Amino acid sequence: MDTSIRIGEVEFRNKPLLLAPMEDVTDPSFRYVCKKFGADVVYTEFVSSDGLIRDAHKSLEKLVIYDYERPIGIQLYGHLTDAMVDSAKIAEIKKPDFIDINFGCPVRKIARRGAGAGMLCNIPLMVEMTEAIVKAVKIPVTVKTRLGWDEKSKNIMEIAEKLQDVGIKALTIHGRTRAQLYKGDADWTLIGEVKKNPRINIPIIGNGDIVIPEDAKLAFEKYNVDGIMIGRGAIGAPWIFRDIKEYLITGEKPQPLTVKEKVELATLHFTRSIEVKGERVGVYEMRRHFSNYFKGLKNFKETRLRLVTSTDISEIYEILEEIAEKWGEETD
Repeated sequence: MDTSIRIGEVEFRNKPLLLAPMEDVTDPSFRYVCKKFGADVVYTEFVSSDGLIRDAHKSLEKLVIYDYERPIGIQLYGHLTDAMVDSAKIAEIKKPDFIDINFGCPVRKIARRGAGAGMLCNIPLMVEMTEAIVKAVKIPVTVKTRLGWDEKSKNIMEIAEKLQDVGIKALTIHGRTRAQLYKGDADWTLIGEVKKNPRINIPIIGNGDIVIPEDAKLAFEKYNVDGIMIGRGAIGAPWIFRDIKEYLITGEKPQPLTVKEKVELATLHFTRSIEVKGERVGVYEMRRHFSNYFKGLKNFKETRLRLVTSTDISEIYEILEEIAEKWGEETD
């Protein structure tokens, strides 16, 4: 049976898949390829509120969005309410479909300042900040957070109710505490409990350890989430969105991409990266993606080294062609 959920004025039908905001990963070129493979929603890299209000070039650059990416959210983080409100107003000018607040990043330099997952230590401030942002902008505000600070403080149920009460339109929950960072398995049990809470009427989106279609099927069927957000599982495999959708509909997984097909994708991604970031930055920022696209190829070490150290665009295209010729029909 078809179902639908709404986030503000945007309606999604039948189990939407969202690309998680990731620093140094979800730039416009990566969002472009994820969209091509069926990501229903994409997000910018997370943007510093302090950087935005200082007009910092790197922060402003992250606000660049394109119409073909819609629906798209701009994600913000910070520890000061006034700065977060001001940055939300700046972000709203770019006309994203949502403003997303990052209360989940566990990185020490962010959390120790009280931003990201650090806000899990100060729930009253989290709620106050969220309410101020909701009141300051006209577009929907959503939140991404974690189960709690540590094993002793898994207070996501309280957080969900309070954030809903101040007006957020959707909540994404990563199934780990801040103390876990990205270690151990994501625990979806509490995500499911939040979804079952009769007080909760906003969409609940689950996040954590979705790397194969079977993971997504289990998350939807066992925990009844309204959507799934995919982060690390999409790095080097943006086709995961297509694979999950086909599996949910047919019960069958598509044939894995051949190396030749991966080369075509990497070439498209690389070209887009140069168009968006310019030659120097475009080349540099593709290096992590190249490594992930061809991870696991046998006897690839020397070719990989050349691919991720070259600064010559023509040479990089030639190396990609060489990979297609040498490993073309392989699927691993």
